[in-house]
Amino acid sequence: MKRKVLLIYTGGTIGMEKDYETGSLRAFDFGSIFQKLPEMKLIECEVDVHPFKKPLDSSDMGPKEWKIIAKLIGKNYDLYDGFVILHGTDTMSYTASALSFMLKNLSKPVILTGSQLPIGDLRTDAKENLLTALYYASLYENDKALIQEVTIYFEYKLLRGNRTLKYSAEYFDAYQSPNYPALGQSGVHLNIEKDFLWRAKSDAPFTVDLHLSQDVLFWRIFPGMHLEHFSEIPQMKVLILQVFGSGTIFNTKKTLDILQLLRDRGTEIVVVSQCVSGGISFGKYSNSNIFTKIGAISGNDMTAESAITKAMHLLENPNYKGNFAENFAKNLCGEVTES
Repeated sequence: MKRKVLLIYTGGTIGMEKDYETGSLRAFDFGSIFQKLPEMKLIECEVDVHPFKKPLDSSDMGPKEWKIIAKLIGKNYDLYDGFVILHGTDTMSYTASALSFMLKNLSKPVILTGSQLPIGDLRTDAKENLLTALYYASLYENDKALIQEVTIYFEYKLLRGNRTLKYSAEYFDAYQSPNYPALGQSGVHLNIEKDFLWRAKSDAPFTVDLHLSQDVLFWRIFPGMHLEHFSEIPQMKVLILQVFGSGTIFNTKKTLDILQLLRDRGTEIVVVSQCVSGGISFGKYSNSNIFTKIGAISGNDMTAESAITKAMHLLENPNYKGNFAENFAKNLCGEVTES
């Protein structure tokens, strides 16, 4: 049986070509992708292309565009066996994380990919990334998709989308998943680590939950920072603090007073680490006890991108029972390591 894959092109370097008159990059008509990449016709799956009307730089991608993609997948869910999203690299981890929360009870692959060089360049990474993403999106066993989650495929590695971060603007190997193993690697064969794959905990049918609140603020703590600025910011519903190491911050009464003031105003405070690897552990050092005192929420080993989009999705979402803190602490779709 020939599988069907929907290829969604949002924009990004992968869909660019050089304008030889000006020397700058411009988007090409992605409807002509089969001419640009004739190898796509050799893949044993049917590929339909749905390009955004106006290709977007990844820095222009946000909640509005995440909803467009989620709706598109929801509308076509029963018509296709898998989905590949072509996306600019700078914010791909945000989009992958957001979609992982919005697309509930997935039983089909949703794979994001892109490239560091345009598809027409001689040394481009675009062709391998796109072709292998299509292979992974059409990979079935006993009539069931092997991949049933939102992932990123880049430079021979298949990674869980809500565990990734972009760590290089220079190298083809641009993404890391520091706190979770790769789901697969491509070489001579396409390898899948079945034990690491996510499976929905519920037998409920696939649904799309478009709820996203933008009343979330992210702030990186740095030595010598004046926390008094927090009291001058208009009230926010969720403040995500990126702190030192396993969860430490300046151990002063002023720090406690400012953070307690925010909590008294009703602001939820989520704590994530500035370290790429590892996570938050309240109580490990005395300078983390302040967060326990004020009732802050541990982000554990989540990436900043995942914590931000998870907070946006959960905040005042009527589709969840319980309060924000209870729901944020749950492992919803493999975004956090369960203790």
